[in-house]
Amino acid sequence: MTSDPARPFGRVLTAMVTPFTEDGSIDTAGAQELAAHLVDREAHDGLVVLGTTGESPTVRDGESRAVLKAVVDAVGDRAVVIAGVGTNDTAHSIDRARDAERIGAHGLLVVTPYYNKPPQAGLLRHFTAVADSTDLPVMLYDIPPRSVVPIEVETLVRAAEHPRIVAVKDAKGDLGAVAWTRARTDLAYYSGEDMLNLPLLALGAVGVVSVVGHLAGARLAELIAAVESGDLVKAREVNQGLLPLYTGIFRTQGVIMVKAALRELGLPAGPVRPPLVDATPEQIAQLRVDLADGGVHLREAHVK
Repeated sequence: MTSDPARPFGRVLTAMVTPFTEDGSIDTAGAQELAAHLVDREAHDGLVVLGTTGESPTVRDGESRAVLKAVVDAVGDRAVVIAGVGTNDTAHSIDRARDAERIGAHGLLVVTPYYNKPPQAGLLRHFTAVADSTDLPVMLYDIPPRSVVPIEVETLVRAAEHPRIVAVKDAKGDLGAVAWTRARTDLAYYSGEDMLNLPLLALGAVGVVSVVGHLAGARLAELIAAVESGDLVKAREVNQGLLPLYTGIFRTQGVIMVKAALRELGLPAGPVRPPLVDATPEQIAQLRVDLADGGVHLREAHVK
């Protein structure tokens, strides 16, 4: 596991799906199998469990605890496990953070509170309250396409004063704001939007929290290494090879398509939970083309 304070959670992390059984219940054995596959075969430094891609809004608290414990038990001795604990209720987020610490998570992902549109002062109070509630390091998750409210640069500068707020997962799509925040803070940036992995790394992001990482962890590590070595020609080449995956997984909602891809590869995933709906036959046919174009071939399917 990482011990580099400039890269507090490692380089390559995947925002892991939550596997369900066919009847829609939690598949803890599947979560352990998938986590082990990502860490041992795809060389991930860490996993984010119960984030957006983990369908956290539809996973009840007891289920969240069971999934997190399963993943910590499976890979927590050799990979960083970050628990998604953010909600749009500060008290609930604190409860989830304390649960995650008791279970053995190594860090917390705290998303901008969604739907209730708090002002920047409310965001800062929310983030610092969650950070105060445990001894775990915190990664903020800035994703205004889902939360509506962005975390403004001044708010990030203030949040960075907290000793346990150490990183940002950025899916804001505002490269100027990233540049200014990096210039004014020591926050470690992680790309949270696969299509922008390369430009965010070029601006100094230390790693990725990826959905496509389910399918291409080793290649994302190669991308990061190329940028850090200054070989932008190589970085562009690797990034170009990943474009079909970036596009294919997000032709519709990302959880839907990455779970479909995992099923195609024989890995645990199961269905999505309502209000999401599973990929259609037409979407799966296009996905197979996208996977092949992106260098993921079904003959490489996982053998149980």
